[in-house]
Amino acid sequence: MSRLAGVVLAAGTSARFGAANKLLAEYGGQPMVRSVAEAALATDLDPVIVVTGHDADAVQEALCGLDVVFAHNAEYAAGQAGSLKTGITVLPHSCAGAMILLGDMPDVSAETINQLLDAFTGEDCIVVPHHKGVRGNPVILGRGNFAELERTSGDKGARSLLSGDNVRMIDVDSDAVLRDFDTPDSLNHRERDF
Repeated sequence: MSRLAGVVLAAGTSARFGAANKLLAEYGGQPMVRSVAEAALATDLDPVIVVTGHDADAVQEALCGLDVVFAHNAEYAAGQAGSLKTGITVLPHSCAGAMILLGDMPDVSAETINQLLDAFTGEDCIVVPHHKGVRGNPVILGRGNFAELERTSGDKGARSLLSGDNVRMIDVDSDAVLRDFDTPDSLNHRERDF
């Protein structure tokens, strides 16, 4: 299997969440972003890079003791594309690509990550999870797509790359690939399910 890195996007301002940083909100007994990083570390992703921006020191503290690499996006307020680019720039040349994980999706398991890793076929490949016909995250971008990623901007991230012939849609059983937490209500509702 080709070596793939993990890039955890943890730079945003959590504007819809209110005054608190949602990535630091307790979920399952620990900060949400820590759950994401731990799931990535429990797989073959190597290295796991965490892109910080807003509240960078607090995010790093939440991940204390984990074997992750930090990359800071000073332009985090300009949108997700900048954080993607920041993460890609620190990728080792030996990596054939990167899995892009969102810091507010703590329910994505190591098993789901491994299922997507198994579907990666090479540097031109993009792997996207689907659940019941709905596209989700995390997404794998092969290195051959990085040049096009460099041309993206704003908060759309890599969406413009997800319609080519090189995209492999992988059905997954878990709806966790669709579930992020943008508001306190969405988090409180899910916490009641624990």
